[in-house]
Order: sequence, then structure tokens, then C-alpha cells
Amino acid sequence: MGTHSTTPWQQRVDGGDWSAITAELDEYGGALLPRLLTVSEAARLRGVYGDDDRFRATVNMQQHRYGSGQYRYFCAPAPDPIDALKRALYLHLLPIARDWATRLRRDAPWPDDFDDWLDRCHHAGQTKPTALMLRYGPGDWNALHRDLYGELVFPLQVVINLSDPATDYTGGEFLLVEQRPRAQSRGTATQLPQGHGYVFTTRDRPVRSTRGWSTAPVRHGVSVIRSGERITLGLIFHDAA
Repeated sequence: MGTHSTTPWQQRVDGGDWSAITAELDEYGGALLPRLLTVSEAARLRGVYGDDDRFRATVNMQQHRYGSGQYRYFCAPAPDPIDALKRALYLHLLPIARDWATRLRRDAPWPDDFDDWLDRCHHAGQTKPTALMLRYGPGDWNALHRDLYGELVFPLQVVINLSDPATDYTGGEFLLVEQRPRAQSRGTATQLPQGHGYVFTTRDRPVRSTRGWSTAPVRHGVSVIRSGERITLGLIFHDAA
């Protein structure tokens, strides 16, 4: 694991204010991360989207009534620096995941090492890589959903904006909608700066209740793109069955 700490992506992840990120996750179920990719790195990854050999599957969202737009799942190995970012982020997200599991009296099956966790996924039949890119054009959007893929689930995931909302598109806010216990749902909308990550709950978050802690289910999506093109990178920390 020591070799991972030398990468620039590890340094960028480590440079985040993780106390503030954790507090925002606890409060809202999502939190903005620092810039994880440079402009040139984001442009290089955007350029990968048209290379069919790099992807194992392509999904047209309208065909499945997931919204409108397209996303593609990478083959393994994913292009740099996707795996380096996942390993770096996992080290910081793991304590949060374990804390949430403790509050909700759930098992915490996630080992210290990310590769060990992927081995557990593979032994359980979840062998398909889940890193993906999503592309939206004018009028496209992503319906509210959760990315579970199998019995083994890591409770946090990250999206990174590869496009610049100041110049490349309008609209396209990242959406979180939380189903609150015995109350109407709460929504948050965040415009992600280029190269920045956003960490959010995969399925729910712990909330205080009269009985201690309860779960608040959370779904995520993307608001309608009004103009231009929005391309993002999705980092999910469990593989798919």
C-alpha cells in the first residue's frame, strides 16, 4: 500500500478537509471533494469515451427508462488514474463507512485494503468492473436511482466532473433526494466544478431518531442539461454481479 501514497492523486485526495467532508456527509449524505483531476487529465479521459475497446458495456438510458443520455462501463484495467483514485479515496471513505455501519448496527465487511475488498466481491460472484463514464447532451437527464449491483455494497461512491460547467454546458446539476422518516423528501442540487469530486451515499445514511439511529434512503440523479455536453466519471467501490 505504501507505493500508492506517492501518486499525485493520492496527494490531492489526502489534501481534502476530511473532517469537513465527513460532517457534510453526515448532514446531507453528500459532500464536495477537492480538485482530483487537472484540466488536461479531465480532457484526456473525455477523449477515451469514443474508444470502444476500453468499455465492457454501453447503456442508452432512454431505452431503459433511466432518463436520457448514455453511460459506458470500463473494462479492466481502467485507464489511469481511475484505479489510483479509487484506492486513495477508499482509505478515507473506509472509516466513514464503518462508522455508519456501527450506528445502523450493520456488518462492516470492508477490509483495510481496497484490493482485498475487490477479492471478496469477486469470490461472491461480483466480478464486473463498475467504473463508468456518463455523457449527456441537450435535454438529457438521469433519473433518481441507486447503484447496488449485488449483495456486497460499499456505502459511498464518487462522481468527478470531466466537463467545465462554466464553458461546456448549462443545467446538469447533481441531485440527491433523501426520503426522510415520516416527512416529505429533501433534495439538494450541486453544480460540480471541473475536476472536482463529489462523494455521496450509495443507498442511505444514518439519521438520529427517537430509537437511536434510523436509515434515510437516498437516491441520486442529474437535472436536465439545457445546452452543451456534460461528461462525468463515476467511481463505485464494489464490482457487479
